[in-house]
This record gives sequence, structure tokens and C-alpha cells, in this order.
Amino acid sequence: MAQPFNKYVYYEKSVQNPSNEVEFFNEKYEELRGAKAKTLREDFCGTAAISCEWVKQSAEHKAWGIDLDPEPIDYGMNNHYAQLDDEAKSRMKYIEGNVLNSGTPTVDICFAFNFSYFIFKKRDELLTYFKAAREALNDGGVFFMDLFGGPDSIQENTDIISHEGFKYFWECQMFNPMTNDCRFAIHFKRKGEQKRKDVFVYNWRMWGMMELRDLLLEAGFSKTIGYWEGEDDDGGGDGDFFATDEAEQCEAWVTYIAALK
Repeated sequence: MAQPFNKYVYYEKSVQNPSNEVEFFNEKYEELRGAKAKTLREDFCGTAAISCEWVKQSAEHKAWGIDLDPEPIDYGMNNHYAQLDDEAKSRMKYIEGNVLNSGTPTVDICFAFNFSYFIFKKRDELLTYFKAAREALNDGGVFFMDLFGGPDSIQENTDIISHEGFKYFWECQMFNPMTNDCRFAIHFKRKGEQKRKDVFVYNWRMWGMMELRDLLLEAGFSKTIGYWEGEDDDGGGDGDFFATDEAEQCEAWVTYIAALK
């Protein structure tokens, strides 16, 4: 008998790799600051799988995960937090609240991944969030965010990726070139079952690399860095992100920005 469907299980299998994200933070923070990061704040954390992975590193690593929605927090508590030992649990905190005003101790790294900040459609709203992210950092802190783009990313189409036992669908359902308003959806289809449509739906504004970097500087960050992904022998991404201000356009891309306090 098939296991009951849980959307967070399939989301994490499809789009998250917490150990890789932790490795990225460790590597880039040390490159930028010449020190090791110990404290982490995960904004729009969802299940906070990355934060739970972070605190596994040592008794000195601490993390806070913030999200408005109690449902993914509950899943994370029961499936990620629950797997930590008691000592690690004491260093991992979930906060059901708003990233704009949820007070946490200042941290080495604050981040917003999975394009979650795209929910802010107005410039002043996003600027307010960037100021809040900056305030969450200690004096040597770094704010990381991911973003995506490329001509294919704003076409109404669907990418399909096969995983063991199921397929993942990422669909651009709408893009308005006048406003950059857009709607994306995630669907899943388990083997032998009907497709589950609109399991996750995102109504966003698509933000670009340089407008984000300009806003980060306006928010008070001292410096921003754009990253780009290297290519493998087949012309695909190799998972190695390097700092640059020069890149060749490609059909679709995902990358990162770092902002230094």
C-alpha cells in the first residue's frame, strides 16, 4: 500500500538539499569574512530543514527558523527537529512569526532561500525586509538570498523532473511583463497515481539581480556580491558558484547574492 501523500516530503525531495546549503554557507562565509560562521537565521523557513542541519555541526552552532505558517513548522518539528539529540534541540529554535519583526539574537548568517522574498511585490516592502535582515546580523554578518531568471523562466511552460517513484512539475502559469507579477506552481505525480495539481502556488514579483543589489545597498549593507554557476562538460551547471559581475545569458538559471553588513 502506498504511503499517504505529504507535500512537504515531496517538496524537500525535489528542491532541497540541506547538507549542500550548509556547505555553501560555510564555504562562502569563510571566503568573505575569514572566519567560521556559528549562528544562523533562516527566514521564511518552512520546515527549517536547513537550520536543523546547521546545528548538527557542533555544540557551538545555533539556529533560528522563522515562518508565518504553522503547518510546515509542525512538519519540521516532527520530522527534523525530532531527530536531533537533546543538546542540539536546545540550539535550534522555531519562531512562528513575521520576518519583519521577529526579534532574534544577532547572527553570523541570515538567509532567504527558495525565492521566498519574491512575495514582496512593492519596492518599499522589499526594502523594509532587507533592513530587517540587516538588523538581524552581527557586525560581521552576511545575508544570503537566491534568485532565478532567464528567458525560459518567464514563459508559460512546465519543467518536469523525474525522481524515484514520482515526478516533480514546476510550472510558470503567468508572467505580466508590465509589472513582473508572476504565478508559479508545483505539481507532483506519484507512480500509478493521478497528478496532484497546484500543491504549492506562488504569487510573486520577479526581481532582477541588479535591482536587488541596489536595494540591498540602500538598506545599508556595505557590499553585495553576485554569484554565477560554473558549467560542466555538457554545458549544464556544475554546482560551483563563483563571484562575478560578468555572465553569459542562458535559458534559465538559479544563483545567489551575498550582502555584507
